[in-house]
Amino acid sequence: MNQLEILRFALRGLLANKMRSALTTLGILIGVAAVILLVAVGEGSSQSIQKNIQRLGANTLTISPSFSGGGGGGGFGGRAPGGGGNTGPRTQARQLSLADAKALTDRTLAPSVRSVSPVVNASSSTAAYGAASHTIAQFVGTYPSYFEAMNKPVAKGTYFFNDDVLAARKVVVLGQTVVEELFGTVDPIGRQVSVSGVPFTVVGVLKESGSTGMQDADDVAVAPLPAVQQSLSGFGSLGSIVVQATGAEATTAAQSEVTAILNQRHGITDGNPDYRVLNQATLQETVSEATGTFTVLLGAVAAISLLVGGIGITNIMLVTVTERTREIGIRKAIGAPRGAILGQFLMEATLLSLVGGLLGVLVAFLGTRFTVAGIEPVLVPSSVALALGVSVGIGLFFGSYPANRAAKLRPIQALRHE
Repeated sequence: MNQLEILRFALRGLLANKMRSALTTLGILIGVAAVILLVAVGEGSSQSIQKNIQRLGANTLTISPSFSGGGGGGGFGGRAPGGGGNTGPRTQARQLSLADAKALTDRTLAPSVRSVSPVVNASSSTAAYGAASHTIAQFVGTYPSYFEAMNKPVAKGTYFFNDDVLAARKVVVLGQTVVEELFGTVDPIGRQVSVSGVPFTVVGVLKESGSTGMQDADDVAVAPLPAVQQSLSGFGSLGSIVVQATGAEATTAAQSEVTAILNQRHGITDGNPDYRVLNQATLQETVSEATGTFTVLLGAVAAISLLVGGIGITNIMLVTVTERTREIGIRKAIGAPRGAILGQFLMEATLLSLVGGLLGVLVAFLGTRFTVAGIEPVLVPSSVALALGVSVGIGLFFGSYPANRAAKLRPIQALRHE
């Protein structure tokens, strides 16, 4: 008996019980679709997080004030004592200053640093234009290098320049959300907005960034540092310092250089600095590892449904062998070899899993066209191949026992079966 005849007998056997075959196929379909879809959701989540981090620049360091001392860390710029259980004395953190930022521009001490942007944030800044008003989530005072370091290109107009910083000119670059709230469809370039009663001239509009989690990255305004200090924030400490390394590969070296300079300036000798350095490259690597593990976990959980589908194939094929025992006896009595019987039932189990796998791939592909919990799933080709391969393997593995049982039946015993 050739392979075509075995295939014909297998198809006839499956079509004889259409409902049973369909239900068995459904189990494999659900398993394959679940594996592919969950891996796609994990990959989509990973790519979304990576994009958000890349918006801040892969070669960027953000220095923020912190605490030093024995209490265990009260958070970024916080003043409440930490809960580390250490009752030793806490020393007040030395705040970041403009002099700190200038020290980081020393090419001799920090050759891996490309630019340094001191940053202040004016809280609760309400901007108004005509009858429209809007409370800006982030009103930033900084230097022109901030735009490149934080990957904030201008879509319309221009940045402000070093001359604007030196002259403390009240010019501002607005995010898309601020423009929409204040100007609607009116071109904002060259117009004046009142920020907490202080007039600022709009010179540029930032390219749309989109939301990052719970925060709207486009609800922002950026102005020269001295202008913001004079009008809104006062000449106190800096909120942060943004440092851009000369390249992504130099980020670690730049962090070491920045740390050495600030430790020397702040008198840090005990390895407990009063500032924190956020390395975007390190963060990106950490997030990649975490989301990769998360994706694998999702795929493993979904693979359980494939195992359940395989057990379903075993049960259905055992029932099929029992129902068709007399048919097996007749075929053996007229000369059908053991291999033909074994091949037929293995073929039936494999066809069930293959059809279920292919339908599962189709369902998963359609599923990735929709957004899941705010995440756009990204189809991973390797997951498709793996899920489909595993589904066929499951058919062979879980179908082997019923097929072998059918092949071992003796003709006389099979013919006597009622």
